[in-house]
Amino acid sequence: MKNNNAQIGKIAPDFEAIAVFDEEFGKIRLSDYRNKKYVVLFFYPLNFTFVCPTEITSFSDRFEEFIDLDTEILGVSVDSEYSHLAWLQIDREEGGLGELTYPLVSDLKKEITLSYNVLDDSGVALRGLFIIDKNGIIQYSTTNNLSVGRSVDETLRILQAVQYVTENPDEACPVDWEPGDETIYL
Repeated sequence: MKNNNAQIGKIAPDFEAIAVFDEEFGKIRLSDYRNKKYVVLFFYPLNFTFVCPTEITSFSDRFEEFIDLDTEILGVSVDSEYSHLAWLQIDREEGGLGELTYPLVSDLKKEITLSYNVLDDSGVALRGLFIIDKNGIIQYSTTNNLSVGRSVDETLRILQAVQYVTENPDEACPVDWEPGDETIYL
């Protein structure tokens, strides 16, 4: 049975897990970012697949744009930390990830994936993405078909809109809003 903890406007389910960053293993806890940074938490099905590396490397290549928005990125799959490390140690040109600018979290027990309601019946993570604000509240979530990659541009646009309405609670961002566009006063 799937857990329905991850909901817009609610505290994001906390977790502590092993992650790989800079080819080293370490513990990571989501709540460590609370009151410090926004978090883009995204789930992907499996390592050594075809669509996943296009997303993972695109988020990494655009990492500075997220840093400029005071945001950390965390990627999560049901693979082991050893599988993450092996994939990171293969160059991109050879089907690997090469260097990444953010951690890959191991959810081998599928507890995180289950708590975010993105565990597929086949036992892999769906392509879920969550934007979590500095207070640890989920402000946005989306889940894609396993065969459809996500857009980094759209993630950045939504992140900027979420940050804008958080800072301007009497305003709303209309369709296709970009920073500098007019907003709607509530």
